[in-house]
Amino acid sequence: MGKGPMEYAGVKRSIVIKGHKTSVTLEDGFWSGLKEIAREKGYTLSGLVAQIDSERVGPNLSSAIRMHVLEHYKALHAKRYAPQAGQDRESPLNQ
Repeated sequence: MGKGPMEYAGVKRSIVIKGHKTSVTLEDGFWSGLKEIAREKGYTLSGLVAQIDSERVGPNLSSAIRMHVLEHYKALHAKRYAPQAGQDRESPLNQ
């Protein structure tokens, strides 16, 4: 099932981090993932972005957010498909 061009286009959104307004450009999928992670952790969206901002190494906040979302879902995937004692569970990504 294909995605429409708008789902791949980055959309610039404004967010307030520690009292300062900034903007980030994220594709819809990353924006949705970021909001879901914030809900799961009990954070506000601004609070989660502030945490990501304080921990980032590179200069680009949008890239740091994308990497945070990717790493979050990679960790969930690994946990879900980690072999249990006496079980051999293979990730559907490896099939």
